[in-house]
This record gives sequence, C-alpha cells and structure tokens, in this order.
Amino acid sequence: MPQFRAVRVDDPVAHALLTEYFAMRSDGFTRQERDYRTVFPDPTKFEPPAGIFIVAEVDGTPVGCAGIRMLSPERAELKHLFVRDAARGQGIGSGLIAILEQCAREFGATEIVLDTHESLEAAGRLYASAGYVTIPPYNDNPNASHWYRKELERGAS
Repeated sequence: MPQFRAVRVDDPVAHALLTEYFAMRSDGFTRQERDYRTVFPDPTKFEPPAGIFIVAEVDGTPVGCAGIRMLSPERAELKHLFVRDAARGQGIGSGLIAILEQCAREFGATEIVLDTHESLEAAGRLYASAGYVTIPPYNDNPNASHWYRKELERGAS
C-alpha cells in the first residue's frame, strides 16, 4: 500500500527521484534526436500555498513523485509526475494525481493544467482516465507536445 508525504522539492529523496525522471525523459529525447532541457524545480514554487511536492513510498522505499505549483489564484499546474518502472501499475500515479488535485482545491484552484510529451503514452492514458482533456498550449515548454486541463469540482475529494 503506497504512502504519500509532502517533502521539499530539494529534499534528497525528491532530488533523487527527479534525477531519475529527468534522465528517463532525456533518454527518450535522445532517441528522437532532440535535446531535452532539464530544469530542476524552484523550491519556492512548491511550498504551500504556492505549491506542494509529494513523494510516494512503498514499504519505506521511494517509488514516485509529483507536484503542483500555482500559476494563478485559480490555476494549478501538475509537474514532474514520475513512478519508477518497478512500481507502475499499482495505482501510484493516480494516487499522486488525486492528492495533488485535492491540494490544488485547498489552495483555491478551480482548474489544473499540465503538459507532457507524446513519447509518454502511458502518462497520456493516465491523464485521460483521470478526466483531463486536451487543450491548446498554455506555455512554451520546449519539452512538451501535449497539453491537458481538468476542471476541479469544489468540495470533491
């Protein structure tokens, strides 16, 4: 059963997970002969109420992470959703999404957006199953090719 806990985005556990995430993303771009731009998150943007970063653990072992940051008083952005290969298929990604959506509501958001890349097909399926819909680009992230949005219902959990 996964456990979820908030950590600073520059916490050593979070940093290790993000390092794996960025390496996986970079490897995917290398195969496509494109450069992946790695930018570690600014810790101030992932501290409540500006945002939050969550680590997922199974039996005390870190297996995944994700965060949200507020882009405006009503709009949160889901960032850096990552689950280690060995832990996939256990509901950890959807658990991270659910927790972060609730945090976004608590911070006052009425919608949550995210960007991803077409090479992350499983992520696209996960977002669609969680109710995210495709939208036009809301940013100029050079690592993204797909953008999603979900309206957050008030009082939902």
